[in-house]
Amino acid sequence: MPKIIGRSLEEHRREVRSRVFDVLRGQLYERGFDAITLAGVAAEAGLGRTAMYNHFPDKESLLVAFVEDEATRYVERLKAAVATADTPVEKLATFVRLQLRVLAEYHLPPGTALASALAPAAYRRISAHADPITGQLREILAEGVPDEDPDVLIPMITAALGSRQVVDVPPERLDDAIEGAVRFVLRAVGMTENP
Repeated sequence: MPKIIGRSLEEHRREVRSRVFDVLRGQLYERGFDAITLAGVAAEAGLGRTAMYNHFPDKESLLVAFVEDEATRYVERLKAAVATADTPVEKLATFVRLQLRVLAEYHLPPGTALASALAPAAYRRISAHADPITGQLREILAEGVPDEDPDVLIPMITAALGSRQVVDVPPERLDDAIEGAVRFVLRAVGMTENP
């Protein structure tokens, strides 16, 4: 019988997932999704292959579970950060900064590249986690530019913030790049106050 990590089966599951996701995060950064294997993740996480397959039957299931976990934690972080801002301009600036910081930190392939790596159902599950993020942006825009159609602005903003080229700069230039993007988005939606 495999050794249980923690005091309960639930704690064991959380610990296994945490270990696996930490390893996966590092391997995505170092190698990219295509080069990752379940056996390699299991070995680095200190798990047997059988234990790994009990939690994640295939690589796609692992990626979906990882993205769902990351997205849930990010949405909480985003809501907390935006809640500390007082004005719509500050809220949108906070939203843009955090979106770009996270884009700089994570190395999953964007949109169409990820879609081609996954089955359509798995990609739809991952995409569904963008809904609360879009909802947060919709609230900010409704407060800050109530006369503009959010269904027009949201895809334009998300397209601008989804480009890795904005954050694929030397580390010493990242803050300037992000602040330039903040100014761009604020001007694009007609919010001209200084955040």
